[in-house]
Amino acid sequence: MTSLNTSLLPLWDLSDLYAAPDCPELNLDFDRLESLSEKFIKTYKGKLSTLQAPDILDSVTEYEIMEEIIGRIMSYAGLLHAGNVLDMEISKFHQACHERITGVSTKLLFYTLEINRIEQSRINGWLQQSTALARYGSWFENIRQYGPHQLEDRLEELLLEKSVAGRAAWIRLFDETMADLKFDYMDPSSGRVTAIGTEQALDYLSDARADRRKAAADCLSTSFTKNIRLFSHITNTLAKDKEIEDRWRRFDDPTSSRHLSNRLEKQVVDALVGAVKAAYPRLSHRYYRMKAKWFGKDRLDWWDRNAPLPNSNDKIYQWPDAVAIVLEAYNKFSPEMAKTGQKFFDNNWIDAPVRTGKSPGAFAHPTVPDVHPYLLLNYLGKSRDVMTLAHELGHGVHQILAGPQGALLSETPLTLAETASVFGEMLTFRSLLAEEQDNHKRKNMIAGKVEDMLNTVVRQVAFYDFETRVHAGRKNGELSADDLGDIWMAVQAESLGDAIRLDDSYRTFWCYIPHFIHSPFYVYAYAFGDCLVNSLYATYQQRPDGFQDKYFDMLRAGGSLGHKELLKPFGLDAGKPEFWATGLNMISDLIDEIE
Repeated sequence: MTSLNTSLLPLWDLSDLYAAPDCPELNLDFDRLESLSEKFIKTYKGKLSTLQAPDILDSVTEYEIMEEIIGRIMSYAGLLHAGNVLDMEISKFHQACHERITGVSTKLLFYTLEINRIEQSRINGWLQQSTALARYGSWFENIRQYGPHQLEDRLEELLLEKSVAGRAAWIRLFDETMADLKFDYMDPSSGRVTAIGTEQALDYLSDARADRRKAAADCLSTSFTKNIRLFSHITNTLAKDKEIEDRWRRFDDPTSSRHLSNRLEKQVVDALVGAVKAAYPRLSHRYYRMKAKWFGKDRLDWWDRNAPLPNSNDKIYQWPDAVAIVLEAYNKFSPEMAKTGQKFFDNNWIDAPVRTGKSPGAFAHPTVPDVHPYLLLNYLGKSRDVMTLAHELGHGVHQILAGPQGALLSETPLTLAETASVFGEMLTFRSLLAEEQDNHKRKNMIAGKVEDMLNTVVRQVAFYDFETRVHAGRKNGELSADDLGDIWMAVQAESLGDAIRLDDSYRTFWCYIPHFIHSPFYVYAYAFGDCLVNSLYATYQQRPDGFQDKYFDMLRAGGSLGHKELLKPFGLDAGKPEFWATGLNMISDLIDEIE
């Protein structure tokens, strides 16, 4: 089998943000930020309720400028850190930036707190008096939804200032521990043991050879078990920290703050989760029973869940080939989309190689509107890596298109942020499928897409279920590693069905999921995005005329509109059961096609 030519993989160039951690431009931006913040405090603190619309517009404009400086500094520090979590000097620099920015943010906290104490009628009056200010209406609305959960000013300042030594410190411990983990992988052919990283060990779980998958499962389980006490402690501490803050802020449910930040009603999320869980039998349970039969078995071991199908294509996609595949698929939908995506490859905005110390997984980071996004991948050349590129590039295109909204309005809620990424995957899959004439290869391609969808919808809702049970259990006291393992095994058994055999070696696999640590209850956003894209794609197939224009309008809106307004032009409503049924039916239809 051809090996991946790693010399072709791009490295990102962060100099569009700053040339180096000690460059004069960074220090000048820190100085400028602190000077602007002091002036801002003197001008506006304690006075907002007495101001007129033009003065409020000035305050929003000045606040947005400071937010952009903060975003630029922390984007640079965060991306530098993600590139090598284990470099002590980079970690020290990242922490120093975090602490200094937190100090400034704490002083500026008064601004949003005061806005939340002003009568809504006065806010409405300002927005009516100024067209320029009215543009920020959704930003005011987003801030004011936190009003009922706001604490006394000094408490808010204390919580923010202590976060660098509290929640953020535990997240850093998790990241550095995970990046430093080594797994003693014993090659089944030679018997030789090699210490490998998380990304490579997880990649072996989708290897074509069963003995390699089993060896990977063994080494992952062994290392996770050795470190499970630490990961359990981190999980318990962060869950307790969240429970305390939620209680003080009068959130009635651990998920409430996430729904608020996503600007989603709880009943919409409940409808999504309920629909997916009800569909487990006809989606994941049914598919994995079929897959087991393809392998000549009644049940698959858990480490075979992502195994390539028998006689499937184990082709390695070199980087130029992957780029061409994704951009061609984007171009078929919209030349503008492909042209925007091309910028990432022309300008070193992507960091693709796997290397020691690099953050695992993949992400797209928007940085700030006057720069551009960056993509982090861990590219190994498999077909799923091509889809990951399509996914993250979709994020990047979305972030570029939303950039003109400005620092306060460009950021999209997590649920809608997954739309362009999953849509990019769908375009790439459909493009490849349309070109393939061999029925056997088509079956394998469709099966691969079904597995990706199950990982995006079923697996992520199971993750959400796991988090819900963990946070509910933590209210009654600390959870042991066995308690966490019991919850994990229960939700996995329910979601995967009886065709997947789970044993005790799988009990610790909750510990490496970063979303549980970084962004509690984030995970349902993936299921939301996948079902949303399925519904959007069905609309595109049924009524293609004018779809691209409406789609780009949705992406350009960024965070300036909620899901109801964004979906209305497509005739879609996430509050209705048929919306989720359409999304889930596309997955079951693909399973029908395989069968």
